[in-house]
Amino acid sequence: MIIPLAKSNASPEAQLAVQTQLSGAWRVVVLNDPVNLMSYVVLVFRKVFGFDETKARKHMLEVHEQGRSIVWIGVREKAEAYVFTLHQWHLSAVLERDETY
Repeated sequence: MIIPLAKSNASPEAQLAVQTQLSGAWRVVVLNDPVNLMSYVVLVFRKVFGFDETKARKHMLEVHEQGRSIVWIGVREKAEAYVFTLHQWHLSAVLERDETY
């Protein structure tokens, strides 16, 4: 979403920062599925997000036990790219607006 700004003498970088702040943060949420092995999910988290073994296992266990895990929070475009990548790895993932920001 691009939000037009009032005429300003601000640099393009400053305007982009304001647009990013206005657009809010988005969550990448991985959902549980009955197909993928736990070890596979850990592998995907390590490859896609660069998590270490401990962090990847923590998120995998959240998915397994709670049905979902928020694995990343940030700008929408990057979140959409992560969801797309997770789908390519055959994991169930969704994008949610993060209302806490």
